[in-house]
Amino acid sequence: MSEQPPPDKTPGHTGHPGELIAVDEDMWMDVIHKMDEVYSDLLQYEVALEEKNAKLEESQQFILSVLTSMSDIMVVCDRNGRIEDVNRSLVDFCGRDAGELRGRPIHDLFAEDVPHDRARELLGSFGQQAVHDCELPLRAADGGAVPVSLNCTPRFSAVGKSLGMVITGRPVGELRKAYHALRQAHEDLKRTQQQLLHSEKMASLGRLVAGVAHELNNPISFVLGNVHALKRYAERLERYLAAVHAGEPPAALAELRGELRIDRIVADLPPLIEGTIEGAERTRDIVDGLKRFSAIDRDENRPFDLRDVVERAVRWVCKAARDNFRVDVDLPDELPLTGSSGQMQQVVMNLVQNACDATAGRADPRLDIRAERSDGRVRILFHDNGPGLAAEILDRIFDPFFTTKPVGMGTGLGLAISYGIVERHGGRLSAANHPDGGALFTVELPLAGT
Repeated sequence: MSEQPPPDKTPGHTGHPGELIAVDEDMWMDVIHKMDEVYSDLLQYEVALEEKNAKLEESQQFILSVLTSMSDIMVVCDRNGRIEDVNRSLVDFCGRDAGELRGRPIHDLFAEDVPHDRARELLGSFGQQAVHDCELPLRAADGGAVPVSLNCTPRFSAVGKSLGMVITGRPVGELRKAYHALRQAHEDLKRTQQQLLHSEKMASLGRLVAGVAHELNNPISFVLGNVHALKRYAERLERYLAAVHAGEPPAALAELRGELRIDRIVADLPPLIEGTIEGAERTRDIVDGLKRFSAIDRDENRPFDLRDVVERAVRWVCKAARDNFRVDVDLPDELPLTGSSGQMQQVVMNLVQNACDATAGRADPRLDIRAERSDGRVRILFHDNGPGLAAEILDRIFDPFFTTKPVGMGTGLGLAISYGIVERHGGRLSAANHPDGGALFTVELPLAGT
């Protein structure tokens, strides 16, 4: 018999394969720690994967809800023009199931009377270029052809590779209805704005009735006095002429002429008539100013002198204001403008009236109006000696219906309407506090012929 080799006596091994002996405790602990780390990493990866999966499901639900809620139709196509997905609006529009549409060419959605080459020409090469407001008839659920305004946008992968196109659209009938509704709303807004403008004019005119009546009273009283004098003169002249026609002797006529003061009457007639004409013309000018002010003349575009407008507005306001309210006006001889004199008078009257109200608590209420001309424009500055404007209202001073006056004392529309009027005349209305105190309103306008 041959001699058997002695068993392997290497430390850590027994006679059985795979069995370890003499392994110390530290080595086992290292192995256990490594296993714990691997298990912990697996748990973290699982948690992160679940979070990402939840976010992915949430994103999918969000996208699905958006696509379902879209009122416009939407089609997603690949680069070959085949449908990949559609939204609920398209399914309802064409009456075909989404699964039936997937994989079909986009041209199957069009009405039969639209040649495919025409549709391809209008939509362009799929995924290459955007197309906007392309009107094509699509086949509706009832079989009829409905014109639809389409917008096509290319879509790309993360690396910029073309994937196809997204097509959205809305029936043209709905667009026309929306446009009609928008146009009607715009017309209503314009009409309301016109009514507000007229209402504010009437409110301003109502506040100034007393002043205007006082101003009208002077020339009318003057004309009335002159007419009474002319009536007395006419009676004397009629009596004298009757004697002349009766053939009275010259001595009797001379005596009657002196008794009736015919020579004085003849000398007094020219200035009396001129004064009557002047008073009547003055009355006519006041009435004409009232007509221009109260008329709805938004589109009027005529030349006028801003100096006359300012002076007339100041005169009207001051007639109805307190006796101690003083307005100093320093303007050039001529300030030619083009536009609506009535509207600009409303602006000036509103600014003067506001200054009068703001200075009500002052012992010497005052408003200074002066002009600065430069580069074909004029700046009219209205500086009062009131308390000025609080910082928190400076940004809201021209907002509609904003007012600092008590209820019933103001509508909050005066400055807002004035701002719009000045803008329509190519100018700008601004408000600030003057360095010397009080409020400062500035009206900047382009002069005519510049």
